[in-house]
Amino acid sequence: MGHDGGSLIESVNALTVRWAAAACSGTESVVFSGAGVWPLLAFLAEGAAGPGRDELQQAVGVDAAGAARAAREVLGVLDASPAVRSALGLWTGVGLPLRPEWAGQIPAGTRGELTGKPREDQERLNAWADERTGGLIPAMPVEIDEDTRLVLAGALTVRTAWDHPFSEVPDRPAAGPWADREIAVLRRALWTFDDLRAADAPGGPLTMLRVAGSGEIDVHLLLGDPARSAGDVLAAGVAALAGRHRITGGSALPEGDAAPGVVVRTVESFTPGDVLYQAVPRFTVTSSHDLLKVPEVFGLQSVTDRGRGHFPGISAEPLAIGQARQDALASFQALGFEAAAVTAFTAVPGGAAPPSSTYRVKVIEVRFDRPFGFLTVHRTSGLILTAGWVAEPEPAGAPAVVEIEEEPVRSPQRGWWRRGS
Repeated sequence: MGHDGGSLIESVNALTVRWAAAACSGTESVVFSGAGVWPLLAFLAEGAAGPGRDELQQAVGVDAAGAARAAREVLGVLDASPAVRSALGLWTGVGLPLRPEWAGQIPAGTRGELTGKPREDQERLNAWADERTGGLIPAMPVEIDEDTRLVLAGALTVRTAWDHPFSEVPDRPAAGPWADREIAVLRRALWTFDDLRAADAPGGPLTMLRVAGSGEIDVHLLLGDPARSAGDVLAAGVAALAGRHRITGGSALPEGDAAPGVVVRTVESFTPGDVLYQAVPRFTVTSSHDLLKVPEVFGLQSVTDRGRGHFPGISAEPLAIGQARQDALASFQALGFEAAAVTAFTAVPGGAAPPSSTYRVKVIEVRFDRPFGFLTVHRTSGLILTAGWVAEPEPAGAPAVVEIEEEPVRSPQRGWWRRGS
């Protein structure tokens, strides 16, 4: 399975689609990062043997023999955006011999040692997760114990400021599952329809609203028919972004109820120019995922068998996967968007005044007033950084979990956000 840059991004995004089908029930909010898991799986695939190698290779969609190189390419894509911060960490137990061919594929500056004292090691790895995500994910999602011989972890953080900020207002949806609840709604008006599209997908029409941010980051909001499953909505959105579904631009949408959540009208106005009104609930979603509950998604079916070793390409000491988890967060607010994910695997021993005239203008209103999906996308490469489903909006007046500052301060060490108190 050879690959180029485009096919590599498709392989990572395909993992996101498979995970969406397994993780999104539609009744609960969820966020996850396939891009945060994929490089770790690729490094494991390179060092695996037997059935585990085949399963991991299928999960990542590239040859296991070149998977570590592909992992570094994906990490390079992440590092290319000023809005994305990624980190890799590898900690090994005292005396664990690593194959130099495999260890040499791990980027420099990522290595550490486990002391064999679980409490101290846990605190140190928790501090790594906290620092690498700026406090968004304050602890490592795995637990370190006496059997832990190796920890391979990745941290991914996305911070972007909207090109055009929203204003926050309280609102009550007139119908649907959120009817008569006062929720925090973000509103804005743009004098272009370029960010609104409707996809003609096999499962039904799909509304797609792009919210453009700094650092080459777009958040795509996805709304399908009410009966459509969350996993199907996200999969259709990924396919539409890849050009596999017919797309109708906002300016070509017909009058009336043109797409889910979209109403198109022609009205008299004192000012010229068409306008796109947007209404999106403010949301913050946090999730904790045990990847071993759906091992077939990640190619982890065989490598958890402690009766034997599965990674002779990593170490001569027999190793099996003990834990595989991800903690993730996404927050969509008036000024910008925050997302973070920490993924970790442990290995254990194995076996103006109006003018007098008026104008005829087109007005499009798009409202996300019932559960919807979202995809955080690196604009240049098309890599999906995080994905999720919003089943519950935030109530009006509730303080933000993550507070975004009015004037961003950007540096490699400090973002432009702070945790809510």
